[in-house]
Amino acid sequence: MSITRFETGPRMSQAVVHNNTVYLAGQVAKSTAGKSVTEQTTEILSIIDKLLAAAGSDKSKLLQAQIYLTDIGTFAEMNKVWEAWVAPGQTPARATIECKLAASQYKVEVMVVAAK
Repeated sequence: MSITRFETGPRMSQAVVHNNTVYLAGQVAKSTAGKSVTEQTTEILSIIDKLLAAAGSDKSKLLQAQIYLTDIGTFAEMNKVWEAWVAPGQTPARATIECKLAASQYKVEVMVVAAK
């Protein structure tokens, strides 16, 4: 049984691969923190693309997604970006939750699981 970790820090790894499954930590915006839901979602999905690629996967292999929004009123705005990004016909099981995030500048957080 092998476990491979990517971008490991003292609190968490950004990605973990086990048994050909890729688990990503919740991703938030870096350069667009504090900006619109559209900008944050676009950046987050780009980060997810890079992490999945590093782990030997891609968005066409998504199994599950959890999306956290600080305001469910921005659901349509986030979905517009999501639907343009996700691989057609390869959409994962998904939940979207309204909640507070770790810091006030974050409006969106996305966590995914993918096959390798």
